[in-house]
Amino acid sequence: MLYKSIDLFAGIGGIRKGFENIFQDRLKTVFVSEFDKFAQKTYKINFHDSFKISGDITKIDEKDIPKFDICFAGFPCQAFSKAGKQEGFSDNYKGICRGTLFQDVVRICEYHKPKVIFCENVKGLLIQDHGNTFKIIKKSFEEIGYNVFYKILNSKDFGVPQNRERIYIVCFRKNINIEHFDFPVGRFQKTSIFDILDPAPISSKYYLSDVYLNFLRNHKARQEAKGNGFGYEIRDLNGIANAIVCGGMGRERNLIIDDREHSLVPITHIKGKINEENIRKMTPREWARLQGFPEDFKLELADTHLYKQFGNSVTINVIEDIATKIMEILE
Repeated sequence: MLYKSIDLFAGIGGIRKGFENIFQDRLKTVFVSEFDKFAQKTYKINFHDSFKISGDITKIDEKDIPKFDICFAGFPCQAFSKAGKQEGFSDNYKGICRGTLFQDVVRICEYHKPKVIFCENVKGLLIQDHGNTFKIIKKSFEEIGYNVFYKILNSKDFGVPQNRERIYIVCFRKNINIEHFDFPVGRFQKTSIFDILDPAPISSKYYLSDVYLNFLRNHKARQEAKGNGFGYEIRDLNGIANAIVCGGMGRERNLIIDDREHSLVPITHIKGKINEENIRKMTPREWARLQGFPEDFKLELADTHLYKQFGNSVTINVIEDIATKIMEILE
């Protein structure tokens, strides 16, 4: 059987990629919506659809969306994230409330009545406004005819070396009569940062300057003096990474010491010189591996955009294992 899907708040297509890896030629994406123009570029480089990517979902009439069976909706998490201001339904970003964008998912799915709605978000969604935010979201899906199942899963349990807890929401149309959904428990495949490193030599642009490294150390000391825990972190190559995020200290919380061959000649404008302690940022390709993206996933934009895109994306390994459970039920 062929299932048609739509990809809302698509980012760079991580949810779609995970489902396609499992459903193979039994899944066809018929509509994509993504607001960010740089994410659109990476998406188009890696997925070759015959239709154009739509932009602002709030401006799209649900009647203009083709009929579909499965809805992917990684609706924006910044309004609920600890890394943000956690303003929830009061969030305002460039005139748009990211906390209420899930209502567009409800609007579209109420009209089309797909078999499955799949959402991913930060685990803070569960506790936002003392749990009231999630109650509203859950009730909204139930009121349009869905049984709602959810669970917090950690990427580190699914074969990637990243400590990333996220909530996954699976909604089945009530007439499918699914009273219970077993989320996957993990792959128990031990991996470490060392397993996802690029081959040497690494470009000198990823090694921190001694001036910037000194700045990070002073910043961390100031924060610790105030009783705050913010600051750079150097991760053990035999351990796992912190959750990668799109802004703030995302890269600096996942620094590593890489003693392998590399140039000490800067190729970008830096203050000072390249540090002699061999401390560097991970590369965008290494971040892609932390999220389970395959080696043939094309990374053609500037690093700044790629870091943001992978920090905003999903862990494909987790998506694959949930998609497997969903396919078992649909089949």
